[in-house]
Amino acid sequence: MTEIRHIVFDIGNVILMWDPEVPYRRLIPDEAERRRFLEEVCTHAWNAEQDRGRTWREAEDLLVAEHPDLEPLIRAYFIHHSEMLSGPITGTAAIIEALAARGFDITALTNYSAETFPHARATYDILGRFRGITVSGEARVMKPDRAIYDLHAETFGLDPSATLFFDDNAANIEGARAAGWNAERFTSPEQMRADLARYGIALT
Repeated sequence: MTEIRHIVFDIGNVILMWDPEVPYRRLIPDEAERRRFLEEVCTHAWNAEQDRGRTWREAEDLLVAEHPDLEPLIRAYFIHHSEMLSGPITGTAAIIEALAARGFDITALTNYSAETFPHARATYDILGRFRGITVSGEARVMKPDRAIYDLHAETFGLDPSATLFFDDNAANIEGARAAGWNAERFTSPEQMRADLARYGIALT
């Protein structure tokens, strides 16, 4: 096994908890109605296009044209985006701090809107521990497209065979492996520590 020199982290639900339901529990108290709105109107696929580089204004206008009666709720997705982040996952943050203290090369690769990511960067100090971060909305390409892994490796001078990536999405893990990276799916900080140990990085 090649010695791991670069460790790359996804951000949403690996470093920072993200749940789009949080503001909508207040805005749409009825659970069935709320789930219908998030599954049929402001869907995961719709939100993903902002991660790919589409502007929020364009995204909102497209949905408002289809659902004019839901305009306030549609525009609330961007307005209340910061509420969807509920802070760092403590165990992951501790791992990042330990890796940084030991001098490991740590970077992040995230599917995230270029318009909303600056808030996360400014709010959560843990994101400042990385040597650099590739944001899909800025690159206008997103995981699991091979191009974003190659872009990240080229930008930060990573040797793919010496790179270990953590993400909570199985498709993104497969994308990283296809790009020649080592990759493990994030399920918990405890499992992440165990995975690191298997690659020869034991953190006490």
